[in-house]
Amino acid sequence: MDHSSPPRLPLHQRIVRYAELVPQRNSFIDKRTPGSAEEETFSVIGPGVIENQTDRHIHIREPHGFNMGGARMPPGCVNSQHSHETAEVFLCHRGAFTMILGPDGQDGEFDVNVGDVVSFPTRIFRGFRSIGVELGHLVSVLGENNPGRVTWAPYVFEAARGHGLLLLEDGTLVDTVAGESVPEGAKLVTPTTEDDVKAYRRVTAADMGSWVVRIADLAAAPGSPLAGPGVEECPVIGVANPAENMPAAPIPHPHNFQMRRVRMQPGAGIRRHTRKEVEVLFVHGGSVDIEAGGETFTLNKGDYFSLPVGEYRSWANRSGAPNDVQVVRGGNHPAAPVF
Repeated sequence: MDHSSPPRLPLHQRIVRYAELVPQRNSFIDKRTPGSAEEETFSVIGPGVIENQTDRHIHIREPHGFNMGGARMPPGCVNSQHSHETAEVFLCHRGAFTMILGPDGQDGEFDVNVGDVVSFPTRIFRGFRSIGVELGHLVSVLGENNPGRVTWAPYVFEAARGHGLLLLEDGTLVDTVAGESVPEGAKLVTPTTEDDVKAYRRVTAADMGSWVVRIADLAAAPGSPLAGPGVEECPVIGVANPAENMPAAPIPHPHNFQMRRVRMQPGAGIRRHTRKEVEVLFVHGGSVDIEAGGETFTLNKGDYFSLPVGEYRSWANRSGAPNDVQVVRGGNHPAAPVF
């Protein structure tokens, strides 16, 4: 039996352009419930927690130790109350959102705006509503290769059934409006009960203080190995990491990945180096040129680039404006880059 690792994707296939994102519009049990039907979800890296197997498009399947994706929602659109078994992090890339706490949405609310990051602890119920004046977009990071399944608040099942969607025990959605029926031998998932809810943590907006970081509060780490003229790296999520001279981030809890923000002024660059962890770049603002594998790849706002372990890369901002790149690295203690 061949136990070798799957072949590594060529670098050009490790880029996902914003314009090429494939939306999933019928991905969860609540997606026909009024107020939620217009949400688009994305599976960029890894399978995420999508329920509808027929509506799944995974851009990069290679395991990273975390999943990345997102949700795009017009103003007023709502994501129903739910819980996860692994970390769920959101970067507000566009628009504004109200984060809603509790199984019935009655435990508190707080808003996030462009550039803000929120990490939800495991086993708490949360949802969110797009409140901006434009199309909102949250970039998500989910912990682990297999982030498990969504646990929905009790009301979600009743609302979904009333609009023709049923959830099977294996996580598959059955769309009765489209003429689908429950396969022979398959069983419907048992809806979450009020007794089940009692086993979950309840938090208020005040409790979420150390799980939210505002873009204005991010501070550069002067000891970062990437820091230099016109370049700063800001910790966003993660424990203190002496190997990189990085202090604990504003969201200091272990996630088994670290999130950083790299900002570069026009003309600035980061010299050639490699890393011992997979590293995913998401361009939150501006553009960046990455030289790797003998090629130069220009990434623009909304693009993703998964850089594999051991691949040398250098960065440059050849545009006329500052850029803003969100970086996710695997593990709680990434090694220092090797220049």
